[in-house]
Amino acid sequence: MSDTIETLRHKMEAAARALDFEEAKRCRDKISLMRGGASAEEAAQADVDGLHRQQPGAMGLGTSRQRVAPPPGWTPPAKPDPMTTGRTLRGKPRK
Repeated sequence: MSDTIETLRHKMEAAARALDFEEAKRCRDKISLMRGGASAEEAAQADVDGLHRQQPGAMGLGTSRQRVAPPPGWTPPAKPDPMTTGRTLRGKPRK
């Protein structure tokens, strides 16, 4: 089933009138692919859904960015000594 740009445009407008905005978006994306040089068969097989659910363990609310894992073999650096923090090598306080 190879749709032309004109038939896809009519489908998109009909879906928008029926308030089916997801289908209208799919038609719009297929039109964009066809105008970009893809054939009708390639546009029909392309994944234009673009929706994905967020995975648990994501950083922050409303993001799908995963937590950063340290590389294998990495060890955190040693913590500084609180008794020497803020002092120069000669023992005087920093300004």
